[in-house]
Order: sequence, then structure tokens, then C-alpha cells
Amino acid sequence: MAAAVFLVIVLAAASSGAMFKPGEWYETLRKPSWTPPKWAFPVVWTILYVMIGYAGWLVWTNGGWSLPMALWALQMVTNALWSYFFFGMRRMDIALFDVAVLWLSVALFIVTAWSLVPLASLLFVPYLAWVTAAAALNYSVRRLNPDA
Repeated sequence: MAAAVFLVIVLAAASSGAMFKPGEWYETLRKPSWTPPKWAFPVVWTILYVMIGYAGWLVWTNGGWSLPMALWALQMVTNALWSYFFFGMRRMDIALFDVAVLWLSVALFIVTAWSLVPLASLLFVPYLAWVTAAAALNYSVRRLNPDA
């Protein structure tokens, strides 16, 4: 039953990306040369969401409500809000703050979950790498498009 709950939570967060898509506005923005290709985003996020959900379930089943679980919940909320801020509101500045909180919550999850379930921490390492790249991309697009 807990696994189903984690699946629903992850799908709810992922649906934010489906509701607030890049669209024409994003296409017109200047982007750095190292921007990943469009196809990479759904592929990477699908893999990451599976890992995020599994890591959350592992922490829950081994520690219940705990600091790592609170950080897992925080990263899910900030993850879901980023698409709304960036694509929905077109507020790259707020999205940049959000992705900074996301990065911190993912990093702290890795640190705090290690003693409880090392595998959960390891599952978040690729996520931290992707969020790092996403934050850099968010910053770069904002810098390249100061009036957008």
C-alpha cells in the first residue's frame, strides 16, 4: 500500500511538468549551447521519478516519518512547483530560487538518508546531478533573457 502512495505522489509531481510545458515562449528564449536536447527531458525525468519514488518508499519503510522523509517531501513540493514558476508564471527568478531549495533538499536527503538506507541516498545522486544542471540552465536562460 505504501508503494502505491509513493507512486501517486511522484505522478502528481510529474504532472506539473505535463501541465506547464515549455511551449512557444520557451522556444523563443535564448539558451546556452549546452542545453540538453528536448528528448532528454522526458527520458531523464522518467528514470529519475522512478528512483525518487523508490528512494522515498525505502526511507518510509525503514524509518517512517523522519528528517530524510521530511526532506523527501520538501523536494517533491519544490520539484512540482518549478514548472509552474518557470513555464506557468514565466518567472525565471522565482524558479531559480525554487531550484536552489530543491537542490538543497536533495543534497540534505542524500546526507540524512545515508545512515538509514544507503541505497536511498545513492538513488538520489543522479537526481542531484540533474538538478545541478537544471539550476545552471535556469540561471543561464535567465541571464541570457533579462527582459523575458
